[in-house]
Amino acid sequence: MSTAAASQPETNDPYIQSLFAERIGGAQYGKGTEIYKFEKIKRAKRKALADHPDRQLLDFGIGENDSMAPASVRQTMQQEVDRLENRGYADNGVAEYKDAAARFMQRNFGVQLDAATQINHCIGSKPAYAMLPACFINPGDITMMTVPGYPVAGTHTRYYGGDVYKLPLLAENNFLPDLDVIPDDIFRRTKLMILNYPNSPTGGTAPAEFFEKVVQLAKEKEFVVVNDAAHIMLTFDGKPRSFLETPGALDVGVEVHSMSKGYDMIGWRMGFVAGHPLVVQAFADVKDNSDSGQFIATQKAAAAALDDDSIPEKIRAKYRRRMEKLVAVLNDAGFEASVPGGTYFLYTKTPTSAASGETFAAAEDATRFLIEELGIVTVPWDDAGSFLRFSVTYMAEDEAAEDALMAETAKRLAGAGLQWKF
Repeated sequence: MSTAAASQPETNDPYIQSLFAERIGGAQYGKGTEIYKFEKIKRAKRKALADHPDRQLLDFGIGENDSMAPASVRQTMQQEVDRLENRGYADNGVAEYKDAAARFMQRNFGVQLDAATQINHCIGSKPAYAMLPACFINPGDITMMTVPGYPVAGTHTRYYGGDVYKLPLLAENNFLPDLDVIPDDIFRRTKLMILNYPNSPTGGTAPAEFFEKVVQLAKEKEFVVVNDAAHIMLTFDGKPRSFLETPGALDVGVEVHSMSKGYDMIGWRMGFVAGHPLVVQAFADVKDNSDSGQFIATQKAAAAALDDDSIPEKIRAKYRRRMEKLVAVLNDAGFEASVPGGTYFLYTKTPTSAASGETFAAAEDATRFLIEELGIVTVPWDDAGSFLRFSVTYMAEDEAAEDALMAETAKRLAGAGLQWKF
């Protein structure tokens, strides 16, 4: 055996282990011991069910609509599935969906868009956030992102050798990022600013003057703005506001819309990117090399949904009703809760201790306690302070079932003796 060969550490790893890209961990891929927080929640839920098999889990952690798409949308889908012309590749989308999206933007926000050049469909909004960094990010470039928030654009920014600059969302600033404290050297490297209003998970909404400031800043510092508008039709504090209705917004960026939240089309994987024509074109070019488009029948069913304003109105009314009930229950238990500006998420400060004597150093600790001891599921956020996220997308057939679930939630919280240090 040669000296060189003898000096190599023995390993049982297959050669493939050494081939993984550094962006996903390189040779250490799959060997990490860090546990993703949603896996921790799953483990706590399994423990709670094992320890208390007769106790119902009250799941406020579910982040997706609890109802099926409306019957009218499903009927359209059934009809379109049987049409020969819908069998093929959609590539960058069909005119029917783009036209419906343009009508939706004009009707709801007064935003006039050219359906052919300023709108392109996406297979849900998640792929859009994966693809947009591919349009702009070179090694060393920056994507600004609000935190807490949806991480996909940041993940793909790093894949391309870029960096993420975090913009904390704090309660004392109404969950808006402080744009005045961003250093000039960060602006010089910034290509993208990813916003999300109505915001998930904080529920904050952005006033017109904030969007105006963003537009002015984007023009001055020369970066592209992307607003995640997935929850836009679940706005509770007034008329839904699109970033694109801001004067000058169409000169600096795009908005990404989803059919999931406002139309009960979870799992259908439909959305659209709208705004600056060159950004939309770049997205379409990257997309054309990534997928072959959503099933045409799905696009046509989604077009029918976009043309029916009664759908988001009913969904918004349902989740607002549930939110008001949950706020009342949580406040009675000692939480500081109020109906958010939008989304179906309620974001509230984490308790610091319980009557049992257990203390919570972080939101993850409180989440584990609530699940294992009370059978109440929430999602922890420790990115900008310690908060719990409750979702009102729990399963309930009618208002009576909602009230029963709220009563059980109140009963369990009342006996927990939760305390806060505000």
